[in-house]
Amino acid sequence: MLLHLPRMESHGDKPRVKNGPALGGHGAAAVRDAITESISDLPDQLRRSLTWDQGAEMAQHARLRVESGLDIFFCDPHSPWQRGTNENTNGLLRQYFPKGTDLARHSRSDLDAVALALNSRPRKTLAWKTPAEALDQLLGSA
Repeated sequence: MLLHLPRMESHGDKPRVKNGPALGGHGAAAVRDAITESISDLPDQLRRSLTWDQGAEMAQHARLRVESGLDIFFCDPHSPWQRGTNENTNGLLRQYFPKGTDLARHSRSDLDAVALALNSRPRKTLAWKTPAEALDQLLGSA
């Protein structure tokens, strides 16, 4: 699942200031709301936990836990192997959005198309099933 975070209204078109407030819509409140909304239709067995890095965008993790019921875990600093699936997915996403890409230029439908492409791609770790096939199999046996 890819989350679309539109520019926050209160920030208009102000230029980005290093170490300033989030301008692209990815402040903690926007991330919390986007996660809560995106997982609301998932079955319970897929909505149990979320593992995140040390980013400030999860500053509202306590409220997210209360609102969504997710157990939230944070990786140790400099330990990307603790979120291996996420790191692999980030690498796949770089094929569509090279480092430095302004994601604000991409719409929700752009992100949905990329998610569909990635979820339709067979993975060795899933015995060459696509993530969509693996999910269907999991949900079919539940």
